[in-house]
Amino acid sequence: MQPLKDIAPDKLKQIKYVLADIDDTLTLNGRLPAAVYMALEKLHDAGIILVPITGRPAGWCDHMARMWPIDGIVGENGAFYFCYRTERQHMLRRYWKADAERQTDRARLLALSDEILTAIPEARVAADQAYRETDLAIDICEDVAPLSTTKVNRIMAMFTAAGAHAKISSIHVNGWFGDYDKLSMTRNLFLEVFNEDLEAVKGQVIFIGDSPNDMPMFDYFPESVGVANITRFLDQSAVKPAWITTQEGGTGFLELAAALLRVKRQNE
Repeated sequence: MQPLKDIAPDKLKQIKYVLADIDDTLTLNGRLPAAVYMALEKLHDAGIILVPITGRPAGWCDHMARMWPIDGIVGENGAFYFCYRTERQHMLRRYWKADAERQTDRARLLALSDEILTAIPEARVAADQAYRETDLAIDICEDVAPLSTTKVNRIMAMFTAAGAHAKISSIHVNGWFGDYDKLSMTRNLFLEVFNEDLEAVKGQVIFIGDSPNDMPMFDYFPESVGVANITRFLDQSAVKPAWITTQEGGTGFLELAAALLRVKRQNE
């Protein structure tokens, strides 16, 4: 990983799309700083296409797609994308699985949650679970005392044993039934909303994230950025982002936003 401050301006000039994780990437200490929201608005106004790529639930994503200065959002680790068309007052919702399949999956995940909480009583179902449509989020540090690595790994193993996929974020272990991740749904969004083959334009994309569930994105995009707090997860994966910020969370994201906006101003 190289310091973000060393990225060549010519690389930044090529960037048309910014993809960003939310928790501990846009947020700082669990909150979205006003400066980060303002930076999103400035990037959007400068013509940068913005797409958060998050593990957060459908209910939150519906709100963000409507209210934030963004061009779409991928949620629940790739289960869907939402895109709000302001001019038509229409929300485009695209799911990986049909409604009947999602209902079946929810019943299986409900049973699995009982098993996990019985085995690891210190864990909790995430507070945002009521707003989820496709996955089960187990809180490992957001509203509970941080769980040990041994217990987090046991949660992961229980998801895997049940035939589910599981990923660790900075706050949750998310599990779901379905062969998708953040990257696969991002491909669909680019093709169906932006009319772009992601492979053909990935050199115009920069992704910024912070945790193991971002690893497929770090691996795919040549220009990928980790905020400084990613260092706590690097021993869990051989995949690393190309660049790293000096600051953590949303403050690190502001470093990237400032660099992009600076290049935009120089080219005007």
